[in-house]
Amino acid sequence: MNRKGLRTAWRPDWILYLFLLPGVLYFIVFKYLPMYGIIIAFQDYSPFKGVSGSDFVGLKHFIRFFEDDEFITVFRNTLLISFYKLAFGFPVPILIALMLNEVRKSWFKRTAQTLFYIPHFFSWVIFGGIVIQALSSKGMINSIITLFGGDPILFMAEKEYFRSILVISDIIKESGWASIIYLAAISGVNPSLYEAARMDGAKKRHEIFYITLPSISSTIIILFILQLGNILELGVQQVFMLYNPLVYEVGDIIDTYVYRVGLTEQKYSFATAVGLFQATVGLILIYVANGLAKRFSGGGLW
Repeated sequence: MNRKGLRTAWRPDWILYLFLLPGVLYFIVFKYLPMYGIIIAFQDYSPFKGVSGSDFVGLKHFIRFFEDDEFITVFRNTLLISFYKLAFGFPVPILIALMLNEVRKSWFKRTAQTLFYIPHFFSWVIFGGIVIQALSSKGMINSIITLFGGDPILFMAEKEYFRSILVISDIIKESGWASIIYLAAISGVNPSLYEAARMDGAKKRHEIFYITLPSISSTIIILFILQLGNILELGVQQVFMLYNPLVYEVGDIIDTYVYRVGLTEQKYSFATAVGLFQATVGLILIYVANGLAKRFSGGGLW
């Protein structure tokens, strides 16, 4: 397309491209330009020498990470916790959206949505404190246990409970907010499909399984692919707020390991190398998941 043809193509929708501009600038400034810093993963970076003056060391920091005695532990913990969150947490927003969509009383629906959404707006500092207090020896959960004659359990100090605490607290905090996208997708389903199904004698469960879910399947697939791409990036805030040395063996993940070893000790090159490893694995998983989605369902991100 020549320059004149390009101007002609842009002119009718120029106002839409203008609205798109802030988003494009955001990704350029905060996502693409910082990628220049990836180079320090292959250097012994010194803030005093800068990127151009630091010594090039190749794959030294990657090798150090892979040979570290803690690598297997943090990598296994990251994969397991991510898998649990994906397996148990991913369907919950879909279920919430399906339930809210069936509510006919507007006041009840608004109230339920508010209750589901509120936890998202709490930082993990606040929400983590609530979780710790609820699971403490004299907290709400142990009060219920003792009420029925049981002995208090130190949930936050027991390895067998910690991963479950991470998964359940994440589901409670984020599932309601994540359901918004599915509610929006459901609202776009053609109402005539439901009317035709009711005329044929379909029950509510038939409408959900044969109309609603197939109609929003593309949205489900896209969000699943995106979440799979972040499987090694659990985020440091939740785990950092909830874990302690007693559960390091089952709770220490790549993000907390990088914070503890890379950033607090000012080993910036090492921290960058681990971050690049996470991003590379995520990119590979996105491509694989997208290919599988296109092959078996006919839809994907691209």
